[in-house]
Amino acid sequence: KVADLYTALNASRAYLYAVARSCDNGLATRKDAAGVILHTAEQATRAALEAIQILGGNGYINDYPTGRLLRDAKLYEIGAGTSEIRRMLIGRELFNETREDH
Repeated sequence: KVADLYTALNASRAYLYAVARSCDNGLATRKDAAGVILHTAEQATRAALEAIQILGGNGYINDYPTGRLLRDAKLYEIGAGTSEIRRMLIGRELFNETREDH
């Protein structure tokens, strides 16, 4: 599980850096921004849940930061627009791109 979390973290980081580079170059789109937030927020929540699972009952007690990490990660999913809103925005942008091409 830890190896999977490590891999997901690095994939999220690479995605974020690619979108940030696009922003720096003035090439990023709304769907890029929504996509990276959607992906990284959901991966953060998944990682926190996996950490709690790995620690078992200790994952819920205050001696470990996993409970706080889960709350923080979940806030990334619902703050400034939910994951569903981000999915709708991405879908709408992709749909509009296909309409413009034809």
